[in-house]
Amino acid sequence: MLMAHPAVLADLIAEYETLHALGARKGGEEVRRRMEDVSYTLCVSTGTRDVDAALIAARHRLPGARPSDDSVLSS
Repeated sequence: MLMAHPAVLADLIAEYETLHALGARKGGEEVRRRMEDVSYTLCVSTGTRDVDAALIAARHRLPGARPSDDSVLSS
């Protein structure tokens, strides 16, 4: 499976966290749509089916991530 470049994943995580912090679910239609787009892109980029798993997988791929950071993903 192809994985997104760590820089792309870092940008997606940052955008997701920013939208989430701004209360995207209570925001306007455009903000909600962007939140859905970023969530979907994270899932596709990491091969997961939900945004929480996508965030864990994406963070695991970032430079400096240690295998022990997310025990679910450790081998």
